Amino acid sequence: MNPANLDPAVGRDALAFTDAAQPDRALVIHTYRPAAHAPDDPVVLVQHGVYRNGDDYRDHWIEAAERHRLLIVATTFPAARFPGVEGYNNGLVIAEDGATRPRSQWTYGIPGRVVQALRAAGVTRRRNVRLFGHSAGGQFAHRIMAIEPHELFEAACPANSGWYTLPTLERAFPEGLGGLGLGPRNLARWLAYPMTILAGDQDVDPNDANLQRTPEAMAQGATRFERARYFHDFARREAARLGYAFRWRLVVVPGVGHDGGAMSRAAAALWFA
Repeated sequence: MNPANLDPAVGRDALAFTDAAQPDRALVIHTYRPAAHAPDDPVVLVQHGVYRNGDDYRDHWIEAAERHRLLIVATTFPAARFPGVEGYNNGLVIAEDGATRPRSQWTYGIPGRVVQALRAAGVTRRRNVRLFGHSAGGQFAHRIMAIEPHELFEAACPANSGWYTLPTLERAFPEGLGGLGLGPRNLARWLAYPMTILAGDQDVDPNDANLQRTPEAMAQGATRFERARYFHDFARREAARLGYAFRWRLVVVPGVGHDGGAMSRAAAALWFA
């Protein structure tokens, strides 16, 4: 579609969007636009979990949207067009034969291009937006911050991710950032970004059907809560070893398990309360 036509209605909306880098894989942009929202008001990008239910994740933010005049934008990756972990969580970086695809085909830049389309339509004039992702969306969101430029993002908050790409060039993607053409400057930039890792302290089921159990994931812990702590602590140690600035923080959400709605409300309170 023409990016200038990405103009969501007031209230809930769902718009087709075809990214130029993936012309044969249409996406759906689920939005919520309060009647009071103006082009200079905040924008929150929301990334859904494994069930590709961007409409539900958008709805988790409606109360905060009305209270704080937020435009909610949930870029949804349909499973039929972006299948499996590689099609969503891992950004189409690795091809079926194990080769690394050209960077132009990676999907981590798509949310930013959605924002460009909203700007082109006059829906927003914001230079910076906020990024939230839960579960599989938390994986997608923190890998955006590892790989993409940060100028677009005034805040980023991955929540309850199933496992993590570690800030090291010494392990191959997706366990680390090796093999992607990135260098020490990229690593230092990521570690210096004030990223907030949200972790529900009841997200502790080691038998969750959707919990990744590859050897690389299990090395980070038996549960999502353990893995969030591992990720933060690994990054802190790596930054100290390399002499890089470290501005991440781990925020534990008490009494919450693997709950996208509760974690959305926790992120909204963190940012806007």
